[in-house]
Amino acid sequence: MSPNSQLIKISKYLSYHLRHHPEEIGLELEPGGWVAVEALLAAAQAHQYPITRSQLDLVVETNNKQRFSFDSTGTRIRANQGHSIPIDLQLKPRCPPDILYHGTRDQAVESILAQGLQKKARHHVHLSPDIDTARQVGMRHGKPVVFIIKAAEMYQNGHLFYCSDNGVWLVDEVPPEYLVLA
Repeated sequence: MSPNSQLIKISKYLSYHLRHHPEEIGLELEPGGWVAVEALLAAAQAHQYPITRSQLDLVVETNNKQRFSFDSTGTRIRANQGHSIPIDLQLKPRCPPDILYHGTRDQAVESILAQGLQKKARHHVHLSPDIDTARQVGMRHGKPVVFIIKAAEMYQNGHLFYCSDNGVWLVDEVPPEYLVLA
């Protein structure tokens, strides 16, 4: 197995356990979604998925989507967003740029235009700061379609925006009137 494919597998393992099912390996996330690095490594080892600290460092450092962060001491780690479990990431509301983007598959366009963007099982709707990133996100699901989000107008009308450590913008919903097909 190539070193890169091993890092991808570790990233998927971390995403699963830090975003969706920490209890499956005996972890409990602290406020903010944090977990002690040593506890994570010990839990992975105990569940026959050994990860070294250097592999963990490399995954955090090189993940192209910057899915994970260490705290300022380097002793705790968390997934930056995308949780399906109740968690308060302790993000502060921020003023967004005028325009943000959302990439999705072409089959979802009609529904999104009618209902807007809904968070569904996630904590937030994820928005990208640039059209290329949004297009890449949409490509994961088939033929990509990108929506332009009138973020400044939403913000002025009382919608709260948050920005995760990896630059993904988060909002509870995007009503249809703030969407334009790119």
